[in-house]
Amino acid sequence: MLSKSQLIEGIQQINISACRDWLAAFDRESLLAYFRHLQVTQEPRGRHSTWSRPGDMPAVVTRRTVLG
Repeated sequence: MLSKSQLIEGIQQINISACRDWLAAFDRESLLAYFRHLQVTQEPRGRHSTWSRPGDMPAVVTRRTVLG
């Protein structure tokens, strides 16, 4: 089982723009899901390349900016 620190290191190897401090704000389970998703993106695309969205993850996520 990978530790939170190991997951952050693995994520940063694939996504070099991910800041350690930003990633550290997430729990281990969220980091693991993101790391697994990143690993799938490293595989060749095609009909054998699959990624199943977890049932508790929305297909579309949006944010609204709150202006003061």
